[in-house]
Amino acid sequence: MKILFISHELMAAHLAYLLKKEGHDVKLCIDTKERSNNFTNLVVKIEDWEKELGWVGKEGLIVFDNIGYGKKQDELRQDGYRVFGGCEEADKLEGDREYAIEVFNSCGIKTIPVLNFNIPEAIDFVKNNPGEWVIKQNGSDNKTINYVGEEKDGSDVIDVLESYLKEKDSVGSNISLQKKIIGEEIGVGRYFNGNDWVGPIEMSVEHKKLFPGDLGPSTSEMGTLGWYDDDIEGNKLYNETLAKMKPYLQKIDFRGDMEINCIVNEDGAFPLEPTPRFGSPAVHLHTEIHSSPWSDFLLAIADGVSFDLKWKRGWGLVLLMAAPPFPYFHDKNQIITSEWLKIKFGPHAKDNFDHIHFENISISDKNDYYISDKQGYILYVTGIADTVDLVRENVYSLAKDIKIPKGYYRNDIGLKFVSQSLPKLKTWGYIK
Repeated sequence: MKILFISHELMAAHLAYLLKKEGHDVKLCIDTKERSNNFTNLVVKIEDWEKELGWVGKEGLIVFDNIGYGKKQDELRQDGYRVFGGCEEADKLEGDREYAIEVFNSCGIKTIPVLNFNIPEAIDFVKNNPGEWVIKQNGSDNKTINYVGEEKDGSDVIDVLESYLKEKDSVGSNISLQKKIIGEEIGVGRYFNGNDWVGPIEMSVEHKKLFPGDLGPSTSEMGTLGWYDDDIEGNKLYNETLAKMKPYLQKIDFRGDMEINCIVNEDGAFPLEPTPRFGSPAVHLHTEIHSSPWSDFLLAIADGVSFDLKWKRGWGLVLLMAAPPFPYFHDKNQIITSEWLKIKFGPHAKDNFDHIHFENISISDKNDYYISDKQGYILYVTGIADTVDLVRENVYSLAKDIKIPKGYYRNDIGLKFVSQSLPKLKTWGYIK
């Protein structure tokens, strides 16, 4: 099958490589000039995906791994193309947090109010409404600006916002504020084919802070602990949140992965944000859990038909291995990066290559793996096992056999979940 894969920020570009390994004719468009050097000699790359529509045809598959293409996706479907990914309405859902809350409310989901502001307006708002506020970006870019307030008078949030006002060229002019709520953060997701849900429920616990112990600035994500659940009726989190969105997703003809990150406590589940696309690094965890070929699964979703997904039970873990300048790649004045450095895989890593997933990597003409980007998202390591301890052992033993100059990663993924979050989630009925 011919597959045209369009990636904006390499959310799931490794899937293009896996689809090629499944035996398909794949062309990858990395639709961001600064990131287009990745995946050289791993998959056929093109510059203009729209010029390849005649090549892929209406019998092939078109895959989008990020938001921003919604209007075009709707038009392609109307023209008879088989398209996996979002839609124009889904773009708005992630790109405007205040609008997303309105949609959640319309679906009967409990919410925490979110308000959009330019930065001066946000400063004035917090001054007039003291409290512990959470600063968030709209969309999926530059999550280093996210900040969770800790001072009851809001003074730390004001300080951060005032610093952003001086760096608005890097931060952007618009942000969101959400009232801080105490609880445990957990995500719930599921694939949708325009008509109905496909496959089991995806559960995930993200680790967003840069350093172990949840210290330091926020990042896109340093690692995730996740698992699948096929007890559809018995999954409390799913039924309080995502399940209620089915009529809405049918109405907008959404065909992709839909995930909601939530805060839960004894009062219920409260959505923080929707992710109407492949999550990163969650998509690599899905690769670890799935047994069915990706091509069959993606095609069924694009075609709007059911699919009997084969998958593995257990605790899954995905770990980001990063290098400078991550997470501050948005700094245009950054001079020293890790681009061009070679990556070495030891014997254990070479024997377990199916558990290694690329992002900022290419292969040279001499068959050397090297860092081919300035952002520092190098690769991801995944595993699945019957216990959290065992999957941690497997993933970290593999990571130790991958040599990335200047590379680093968090060494505590999953620990806080077992010691602190899991007992609470069981008490509240969100995990059996």
